[in-house]
Amino acid sequence: MLNKSGDTLSKLNREAEERDAQRKADKSKLPYLNLALLPIETGALSLVPEKEAMESNMAVIETKGDEVVFVALDPSDAKTQIEIKKLEAKNLKPKIFIVSQSSLNKAWDYYKYLTKSTVSLTGRIDIDKDRIIALKGKLIKLDVVKKEILAFDFRNNPTGQILEIILAGALGNRVSDIHLEPDEKFVRIRYRIDGDLRDVMTDLDKKIYQYLVSRIKLLANLKINVGDKAQDGRITMGMGDKDIELRVAIAPSEFGEVIVMRVLDPSAISLTLPQLGFREDDLEIVKVELKRPNGMILNTGPTGSGKTTTLYAFLKYINSSDTKIITIEDPIEYHLEGIEQTQVDPDADYTFVNGLRSMMRQDPDIILIGEIRDKETSEIAIQASLTGHLVFSTVHANKASGAIPRLEDLGVKNTSIGPAMNLIIAQRLIKKLCPDCKQKAEVDAKLKAKLEKFISGLPARVNKENYKDFNIFKAVGCDKCSGIGYKGRVAIYELLKIDKEIESVLMKGGGEIEIDELARKAGMVIMQEDGILKIIQGLTTFEEVEKITGPLEELGQ
Repeated sequence: MLNKSGDTLSKLNREAEERDAQRKADKSKLPYLNLALLPIETGALSLVPEKEAMESNMAVIETKGDEVVFVALDPSDAKTQIEIKKLEAKNLKPKIFIVSQSSLNKAWDYYKYLTKSTVSLTGRIDIDKDRIIALKGKLIKLDVVKKEILAFDFRNNPTGQILEIILAGALGNRVSDIHLEPDEKFVRIRYRIDGDLRDVMTDLDKKIYQYLVSRIKLLANLKINVGDKAQDGRITMGMGDKDIELRVAIAPSEFGEVIVMRVLDPSAISLTLPQLGFREDDLEIVKVELKRPNGMILNTGPTGSGKTTTLYAFLKYINSSDTKIITIEDPIEYHLEGIEQTQVDPDADYTFVNGLRSMMRQDPDIILIGEIRDKETSEIAIQASLTGHLVFSTVHANKASGAIPRLEDLGVKNTSIGPAMNLIIAQRLIKKLCPDCKQKAEVDAKLKAKLEKFISGLPARVNKENYKDFNIFKAVGCDKCSGIGYKGRVAIYELLKIDKEIESVLMKGGGEIEIDELARKAGMVIMQEDGILKIIQGLTTFEEVEKITGPLEELGQ
């Protein structure tokens, strides 16, 4: 009973101490932190020796580029001011917070780890490359990632290392998004792999999660003490010879803050044009259109369909020392060498519209607009394509011809669309069969006849010899694909080339049906047909193509 009373009294004293620190912060008009809820970055502590930190009642607990998180009992104290000036003399920018004595004691306690700490997650997350490579090579299965998290010694290791495990697991499993989702009692961790969300664990301790939330917020330069509003940020993860970007989105929910981190690995955009998944005949069309000095190439598809990867591959293909390429994106997802990239910034009044107007004064040869969303942007983009510029952009539409009514809905005159447009591409991503475990499937006479009829009915531009002797494969599952039978994704495409006949129809206000009919006569292969050809090539399955494109009408199914 006595112990329980003592614990209660200690808790009350601690709460009173934190309230007092909060009042000091309000009076000083400085932000307040409670380090009981935050991880301490041991590498940051080394910026100020332990003796000086204790004598000055302060500590540095976090670094982010040239910014440091500086916590103190009283920032106006003379000794504390000396430490601030020392940091500034090193060209560092202290972000000053007021904390309680208990918080400082917790920070100072981490000095004991300095002698054995490696370079951990810091500001831009410069990770010990050998450690992350070792972790990445080890964490190639989701159950192994879970075991590593559960085995983490939270009391005797820097908290940031648990984030390293989650990130290394994501890299080891080719993850595009990391989802951290609190429930009533626990927190769920999910990875999006090849478009599908998969559970890593459903029972992460919520106390550990609080540390993770604070850690991620600090690294993404978000407000730590705001938990009831959505926040967006970005983290750069230094991996020695390359940087991996993390786009962070945090939103409030019933049981805590939900975090989604988009993993932007530059190796994802290292694909060449042939590696994108274009058939030979479609690739020839693309190459011809990329040689044109002006006009517009429009890419359509939902979020996550690979549009950005395709357009970036186009830019890299045509980039040269004698061309000026400028982009305006929201946000910049990947950095391209030799290309001038700009990012929308509403606070600075740099919108797509204002950015495009500014670009036009810089005499670019090629312009990439991340997305056409409104009338003004679409009109300037169309005018740019009509006045000697090659323009790339995206819109949301279900198929290639659907981009035309979408532009009309935005207010673009149909008399401008035809002359401005060179090519409209629609695309989706489908899962590829795991090459290590896929097995030949039996093809009955009825299905074989349907496939042979399908191949013979393809447009003349498609080389039918490539598909004459075919085998169909099925998904099995093995250790290398985590038992699901698929590994990686490939795009399926639909190319709508705007020829003179289609341009004439557009000038007269023709609709999707009429345009589709003309395009089919001209030899367009629709996305579902491209998907079936990839089945015949042994890349994917009927189930996957049907999941992405709907019932297989091209085979009468």
